[in-house]
Amino acid sequence: MLTLDWTFFAVAVPAVIFAGISKGGFGSGASFASATILALIIEPGMALGIMLPLLLLIDLSALGPFWGKWGRREAVLLIAGGLPGVALGALVYQLATPDLLRLLIGGVSLGFVFWRFALKRGWIRIATGTMPDWVGGLMGVSAGFTSFVSHAGGPLAAIYLLSRNLNKTEYQATTVVVFLIINIAKFVPYTFLGIFSAQTILADLVLAPFAVLGAWIGVRAHFLVPERLFFGLTYQLLIITGCKLIWDGLT
Repeated sequence: MLTLDWTFFAVAVPAVIFAGISKGGFGSGASFASATILALIIEPGMALGIMLPLLLLIDLSALGPFWGKWGRREAVLLIAGGLPGVALGALVYQLATPDLLRLLIGGVSLGFVFWRFALKRGWIRIATGTMPDWVGGLMGVSAGFTSFVSHAGGPLAAIYLLSRNLNKTEYQATTVVVFLIINIAKFVPYTFLGIFSAQTILADLVLAPFAVLGAWIGVRAHFLVPERLFFGLTYQLLIITGCKLIWDGLT
């Protein structure tokens, strides 16, 4: 049962603004931290249901400033793989319990932080050459799947995009258009799986202005704020919330 009280909005409003800034300006997938944070106070499936319309609204808000600036081939490959990935995610979701979803979301959160840390330390090296097209399709499937179960497809898409020698704006624009299509595709299975409800829709109506505000800030921050500064906070949030969700899922 979702109670739209002050506790909910004290957590949800900053989380949604954060999602808007991340998706609107930095395109590296950290916006899923918002669903992770919400899953601390409400049932994980409900958190996913609340965030999907808001993420789509953020995508639409950021689409205009980046229109036509994406890498066309990269976008097509990721979308072509992402749609089957969404279908796979829907199949897995039907078998998942709330505790399993907590483990999945928490695990993806910690995995994202480890991936970024390992890249920085040189433990993992992304190919310096251009990855072949089939890798783009495979990463698309993986991104579609993780996007469905935790709104966390960005890091997998990033592995492929970072090898394609796109500039900062091309990279951001590609993530916007790819996840706009993937998020639209998620609406139908989310509806049939009962993830949306009158309560999640009401929460979305109240939170929508904050999503647009976050996207507006993010688009402008894209050209002003160093990505390192923004993600310093992101990593700390994901470590804390990811550990808490895994603990809750296990206990």
